[in-house]
Amino acid sequence: MSQWLPIADIAAKVQAGEFKAVDLVEQSLKTIEDKKEYDAIIALLYERARARAREVDQLTPSERKELRLAGVPFIAKDNFLVFGAETTAASNILRGFEAPYQATAIERLEAEGAICVAKSNLDAFGHGSSTENSDFFTTKNPHDKTRVPGGSSGGSAAAVMLDMAPFALGTDTGSSIRLPAAFCGAVGIKPTYGLVSRSGVVAMGSSLDVIGPLARTVEDAALVLDVMAGRDGLDSTTIERDPKAYTDLSLDIKGAKIGILKEYMDDNVAADVKATLQHAIKKLEQAGAEITEVSIPSIPLSLAVYYILCLAEISSNLSRYDGQRYGYSYPEARDLEDSYKQSRGRGFGKEAKRRIMIGTYVLSSGYYDAYYKKAQTVRTKLIKEFEAVFTKVDFMLGAVSPTGPFKIEEKTNDPLQMYLADLFVVGANLIGIPAISIPAGFSDGLPVGLQLMAPQKADRELLALAKQAEGLLV
Repeated sequence: MSQWLPIADIAAKVQAGEFKAVDLVEQSLKTIEDKKEYDAIIALLYERARARAREVDQLTPSERKELRLAGVPFIAKDNFLVFGAETTAASNILRGFEAPYQATAIERLEAEGAICVAKSNLDAFGHGSSTENSDFFTTKNPHDKTRVPGGSSGGSAAAVMLDMAPFALGTDTGSSIRLPAAFCGAVGIKPTYGLVSRSGVVAMGSSLDVIGPLARTVEDAALVLDVMAGRDGLDSTTIERDPKAYTDLSLDIKGAKIGILKEYMDDNVAADVKATLQHAIKKLEQAGAEITEVSIPSIPLSLAVYYILCLAEISSNLSRYDGQRYGYSYPEARDLEDSYKQSRGRGFGKEAKRRIMIGTYVLSSGYYDAYYKKAQTVRTKLIKEFEAVFTKVDFMLGAVSPTGPFKIEEKTNDPLQMYLADLFVVGANLIGIPAISIPAGFSDGLPVGLQLMAPQKADRELLALAKQAEGLLV
């Protein structure tokens, strides 16, 4: 049982003067300190968080009433630009970097009275599925310290389930919200591409990156998304939000057409995970949902397509970290070329270097057509196949991961096995559709996540279905 009330209830009590924002911030900071052995947090925003809490408490009751997240503490993944602490993206090359401005998502949350208390750990630059690629430390799973919390937003998911804050922010380029949510037992939504501004968030794969919340319940996640969603002049890829609030979760599950994506429930799924998911599917069917099996023939190619396109974009995005303008710069360089080599060679970790090299290779002369161009063609084919299936069903479902949370260091020496953890999640990013992971139950004491997907811009309907499913699976 969480020590936190639902987010809307916390805000209501702060608005009414029953709770003090300063007490909520202290509660959050104390829990972070008490559970620091899980290594979920990179930095604490002591001074700024306390100052902002005092500001909220000093508002008049009518002013507080206007704030939908009045006094609610939250944690931001450390690839969000936030005042009050360094932004490192868990990479040595950004040690010492302090943000000159804040991410739009942070600004929108703060405008509604939310208070950022800490920055959470991640795989450096978001490159990973286990949070083991952080240049600082590995976050531990809140259910079993010997296992990973998933990645790359592992610190955010673990922090929520450890009661460090009522919600946390993550980014999802191929799995990075949904996989940690599944491994830690949280709710994590990857919205439609462009629904939440990426301004002020360290870029990974720009045609794939999406921002979303991790929380304990669908209602909490929906409220946070509702605050962040919508167009932003600082991000030209942003889209119009739903005219209805994302907190409007009305949906009759009776008659809802849900397709079980055959390729996301195949023999790659471990038997214990599959059994938990099949039990969840049965509950949906008993509640009146129309369940059918659907297939997307090109989906087995999605992982290869993702790791070509994403790594190409990574190689481009990471070129700005050259030791000249911000972050780490090798102090003993002989000349400019040596400064580039030494700063990047010492500043980037193994996985970042691997991705830069592969990405540069697939974009290089003679290989661009063979790899990058072909991957973009298959991406278009995938979009069309998903669209065709969504003419027959309202939603799709499947596994989030082929397995439950694996042991720390179990896959660190085999990058290919680590990449395969993303087998069932990268498709939604390539297509740009919303997808959510909700707790489906436990297997051997470890959480199992159920993935639900909807057509582009149907985020509200997806959240409504998730809310119904959550009620059935609790």
